[in-house]
Amino acid sequence: MRDPYSILGVRRDAAADEIKAAWRSKAKTLHPDHNQDDPMAAQRFAEMGQAYDVLKDPERRRRYDRAVETQQTIMQQREAARQAEERAKAARAKAEQVMEELARTNAQAAKQAKAAGANPGQAAGAGAAETPEEMVERIFGTSAEARAAGAKLHEQQQAQAKPEADARTGDPAAADGTEADADGATGSSNADAAPKPAAPLPLQALELITSLMRRIRGEAPPPEKAPDLLATAKVTLDDMLKLNVATVALSDGRDVRLPLEAGMTDGQEIRMKGQGLRLQGMQRGDLVVTLRIARDERFQVDGYDLHTVLPISLEDAVLGGEHEVETPGGKIPISVPAWSGSDQSVTVPGLGLLKEGGERGDLIVELRVVLWEKPDDKVVDLMRHMRHGLFV
Repeated sequence: MRDPYSILGVRRDAAADEIKAAWRSKAKTLHPDHNQDDPMAAQRFAEMGQAYDVLKDPERRRRYDRAVETQQTIMQQREAARQAEERAKAARAKAEQVMEELARTNAQAAKQAKAAGANPGQAAGAGAAETPEEMVERIFGTSAEARAAGAKLHEQQQAQAKPEADARTGDPAAADGTEADADGATGSSNADAAPKPAAPLPLQALELITSLMRRIRGEAPPPEKAPDLLATAKVTLDDMLKLNVATVALSDGRDVRLPLEAGMTDGQEIRMKGQGLRLQGMQRGDLVVTLRIARDERFQVDGYDLHTVLPISLEDAVLGGEHEVETPGGKIPISVPAWSGSDQSVTVPGLGLLKEGGERGDLIVELRVVLWEKPDDKVVDLMRHMRHGLFV
């Protein structure tokens, strides 16, 4: 079935009255009797009725909203996982490009140094003139620093290529890379400024990969945990008092056992770790169970307290008396104070639900004054005299 909100044309936060009004308006418009020429009228009318059946029931509407929310979350998680895979694929391609660039740079520096007569250590140093951060920025960056790094490397490569060109032109001094001073000795400044041997190629590769990871780590990582799965556990009052084990039926067909414990009560949410959705590439989500105590004819649950109603007669309300009241463990006697109205109650401690600390809630006995099934002439005469101020 399509989205019931769209079928009825209401918002997702529409109240029950608004949904009912929209259904009545749609029913008049889409009724098959008013659309006899439309062969799809009956189908649309039935679909509209199904949509109203879902939204008019608070529990069914809540389950539908939760299912839609869970489905949307799953789709978002899958989209995030797909994007993360694309980013990882691009990162792998960039890493391969980094390794190729590193190997090419080292090979070119070694070739230039060999042509210039330098030793292998100097060749490695020439190839390491560019730092890992600069190489990553030059390959992948789009900022001004990346362009400057690229220009710097280009100047270094041009400077390294100059001795080879001078050697081909026959200039011995230029080929050696030195100049004679006034005493005929060669300058020592170039010897002092000789580049230090660079790290081995594997270490350079490690530095480049580390730099690359620092660059891409700023992107938002894909979610590591699947969304929570929501469910409702319906139990009886006796189950809560005896702390039985409840069985929760999940939307994916599984049944999960929920041990009832002290401190649980109606409407409470219990989180069960690792019992939720299982999605590929993600940590399994949690199961969030909302505890619902079924309606009981004898008692009403309010937190950890139980409420029950005790009917009393008019004379007991005025004069007081002894009565028996139903409790979870059987009937017990209680005393009704004199002059008790229907707005008063009697509290019996320790007969409610079990709390976390081991204590129990209370049993609240609500008094209700009721008349006899048949009129009593004496009571009628007494009330008449009291109304008109005639006291015997």
